[in-house]
Amino acid sequence: MFLKHIQGIILVFVTGLGFVGNILVFVNYLRIFGGTEMTSVHLIHMHLAVTNIVMIICRGMLKITAFFDLENFLGDIGCKLIIYLERVARGLSVCNTCLLTVVQAITISPRASEWRKLKLKSAWHILPLFLFFWILNSLISMNLLFYVKNISNMNTSQIIQTDSYCYFLSESSMLRRIFLVLMALRDALFQGVMGGASGYMVFLLHKHHQQVLYLQNSRLLCKTPPELKAAHSVLFLMLFYLLFYWTDCFIFLCAAFSLGNYFIQLIVQDFLIIGYAVLSPFVLIYRDGRLAECWCTQ
Repeated sequence: MFLKHIQGIILVFVTGLGFVGNILVFVNYLRIFGGTEMTSVHLIHMHLAVTNIVMIICRGMLKITAFFDLENFLGDIGCKLIIYLERVARGLSVCNTCLLTVVQAITISPRASEWRKLKLKSAWHILPLFLFFWILNSLISMNLLFYVKNISNMNTSQIIQTDSYCYFLSESSMLRRIFLVLMALRDALFQGVMGGASGYMVFLLHKHHQQVLYLQNSRLLCKTPPELKAAHSVLFLMLFYLLFYWTDCFIFLCAAFSLGNYFIQLIVQDFLIIGYAVLSPFVLIYRDGRLAECWCTQ
């Protein structure tokens, strides 16, 4: 019980910190770029902040209801919506991070490159992709709307998995496999594209570094373009996402094939699930000087 209270207090603090960080990132991007031309990267950062906020609110509500023993606070509809939106937001994280990596790779591509031809003429043309991501992840997570219940409206014999006061009912093995395969294919596809775009960015950044060394040896001044600085930030975000994603998968697999402490596993996975959503705004604030200035001012 003591560990449960400690877990609840830490999670409330972490989710609150992440919520504030994402709100500041979203508002500051609106304020900084409201009077100038909005770029695709700025819109993706704002969409990523919205996705993180949804993730943090949903996960935070699940844990806060358990911490304060609010068994009937959510109800069936509340449990369905909270867990469904959290799963959709988790899918949107990989989609947003992949899109951000691809767009940034296109941005820093040489003008003569074939990649540069894929650059959008207007930043607002990226909005249909956001809509596509929402529809895709909403459909992939659709089964949760039928197999999630509140503890007060069901028999404990029906439970196969628990998350606070919201429970997952048993479903047909075939249906479960279909949705698991769809989620695995989505993650594999977007992470594969993310890896290819990241490798291309690393190549371009290494090439630029070699040019800088040559110019420095020639006693010529060379200032790093802002696009390359932004590329470093995107690579940091991608590495953070992959770190949390694959650590979560590794712990899940270890727990599935061992008899370890299930409670400790839940604690670690709670932090891994929201870790990217909490840390990503602070990575942006640290890497983006204008966001850091707004943070200090406020």
